[in-house]
Amino acid sequence: MLLVEDDEVIRKTVTMALERYGYRMSMAGDGLTGLESYREQRHDLLLLDVMLPVLDGIGLCRKVREWSQVPILMMSARGDGLDVVAGLEAGADDYVVKPVDTSVLVARMRSLLRRAAFRPASGNPPEPAPGVASDLVFGDLTIDPGGLEVRRAGEPVALAPTELRLLLAFAANPGIVLDRRTLLRDVWDYGWDGDSRVVDLCVQRLRKKIGAERIETVRGFGYKLRR
Repeated sequence: MLLVEDDEVIRKTVTMALERYGYRMSMAGDGLTGLESYREQRHDLLLLDVMLPVLDGIGLCRKVREWSQVPILMMSARGDGLDVVAGLEAGADDYVVKPVDTSVLVARMRSLLRRAAFRPASGNPPEPAPGVASDLVFGDLTIDPGGLEVRRAGEPVALAPTELRLLLAFAANPGIVLDRRTLLRDVWDYGWDGDSRVVDLCVQRLRKKIGAERIETVRGFGYKLRR
């Protein structure tokens, strides 16, 4: 794991806490150093503070997303939503507000790593989502649940692990409205009520990739994939 945090005390404290959970940690004190570190060694997960010198966490997240779908967890000292929205729009998978309890941080990290297992690998592909086996076709959109591949008009669509899980959840329930709480449970693995903004912003990112008209908003209830 790579932790990018400019506060030395927080950086060392969080690193020591996570190492006690068995994680192998690398550290960086600014965004540019963090970017170089990740380019040199592909870490399994990135923990990014928002307020970083040289290159802030939002900018770092955007740069990483240009060529990598590594799980990214943003850490913000503000809970007013500004950093949260900016981080999620930049491509982060989730966020926590500092100070955060180590057990909560670890739970969020484990959830992201489970979701990352949905990415195609060189070995056997992960199990397809329950209830879907063969290719699913929705207009110009084709989903291969077993191979975890998505094509639009015949062209491959690059989806982050969370976006892919979200699409598979919709594809398993075409035409059925899924509320945010259900999506947080099934896609984000939250055993508790999470912030629905992560759902809304991930839906926005997914719409840009598969077509805005494909996912319909049902106001007051949630979202559904059009048949």
